[in-house]
Amino acid sequence: QVQLIESGGGLVQAGGSLTLSCVYSGGGFGAYGMTWFRQAAGKEREFVAGITWSFNGDYSDSVQGRCSISRDNAKNTVWLHMNGLKPEDTATYYCAADLNSSWPPSRRPDAMKYWGKGTLVTVST
Repeated sequence: QVQLIESGGGLVQAGGSLTLSCVYSGGGFGAYGMTWFRQAAGKEREFVAGITWSFNGDYSDSVQGRCSISRDNAKNTVWLHMNGLKPEDTATYYCAADLNSSWPPSRRPDAMKYWGKGTLVTVST
């Protein structure tokens, strides 16, 4: 059974940095594309960043240049490194596994196979 467990969220001041982690269990990690989404209160879930099996990353316009996604297939882990955080980055961040592991990563939530339960990021002014 596949499980995704996110961690690393918290309260940070605007301009600060956070690194979110997502640990995958259940086998076959390297075969999945891995994606981060976020959902702010009252808004739809949106794509943040995705990474293919071959380590190619893709980013939403809203985080391009401020975030970096990485993965370690030996550790079954994907990270989202976030810099220059803004109050509008406040959201619950979700890790998801996608059967599409090739380029480009899927950006649609309904394309994801598995989801974590999320980790909350709050950016204060």
